[in-house]
This record gives sequence, C-alpha cells and structure tokens, in this order.
Amino acid sequence: MTLMKDEQLMLRVAEGDLGAFNEIVRRHQRTAWRIAHRFLGDPTEAEDIAQEAFLRILAAAPRYKPSATFSTYLYRVIARLCIDHARKKRPVFTTTLPETLDSSPDPAATLARKDRDALVRMALDALPSRQRMVVILKYYEGLRYGEIAQAMETTVKAVERLLDRARTALQSRLSHIKDI
Repeated sequence: MTLMKDEQLMLRVAEGDLGAFNEIVRRHQRTAWRIAHRFLGDPTEAEDIAQEAFLRILAAAPRYKPSATFSTYLYRVIARLCIDHARKKRPVFTTTLPETLDSSPDPAATLARKDRDALVRMALDALPSRQRMVVILKYYEGLRYGEIAQAMETTVKAVERLLDRARTALQSRLSHIKDI
C-alpha cells in the first residue's frame, strides 16, 4: 500500500473517511501533545488541547483546502487553542521541561540541571502567550520563520519581532544562569 500524504488523507477525511482521520491522528498526536505540553506545562491539559485540536480538524474537514502543509494547519490549530487557553487561565509553573534527557549520572549535575530547567520553564511561562508559542515552534519544533508565520497567522516580520522580544526577555530573566 502506498503511503498517502497528509493532505491527501485530509481530502479523504473531507469525504467522510474516518480511517483516513485515524491515520492523521496516529501520525500527529504526539507532536500535537508535545507542543501543547511545552506551552502549557501540564500533561493533562496538553492532552485535552491535542484532543480538541483533532476534533476541530475533523469538524472542519469538509472545508479543508490544502493551501499549506497539513502540519502547518495543525500548528495553527494548536497555537490558537493554546493561546486561547492561556488567556482564560494563568500559566502553570512546573519544575521540569518535558522530554529532557538526563545524560549525566552525577547527582549534583542532575540537581543543577533540574534547577536550571525549572528556571527556564518559569521564564518561558512568564512570556506573553504569542511570544511563548513562537519560541516553542522555533526552538523546540524547529520550524522556519515562514512556517511559524503561517501557523500563527501573521507575517514573517512579526515572527522576527516576537522572537526578538522573547529572546530579550529570556536573556534578561536567565542571564545569571550558565550553560543555557
């Protein structure tokens, strides 16, 4: 069986093919959760946001037009949901960043890394929601400026400004930490 592109699957979803929708979810559920978790800092809320994103994508499937990659469409839906959620609720401060790997067996180094991660998480949570989402999409998801602009429904110039302001704020809050 030939592997279909996400955009082709979405066109089949628009025709009522729930098997195609299941494949879309299978391919992208981890990414959706990861973005939401990095933004929100809470795994349960991240799961709720990811599920809501896929429900909205399913509901909007009849209107889907493959004008961009499906992943850009998914990022846009996740970004909107996360930013809306942040407007309604104060951010949750956690002590760890998701999916950090401990490569050091040294307990002192492990403790120092956990302290640093907690400070970085707090600094990220203190950013305005749009700046935080741009940082997550750029540095955690590896998107290019154009992709971020599409996902955030803004211009590349606006993304550059948001990143610049976020970097300045993070640098100010984290300047006392070494090795960031």
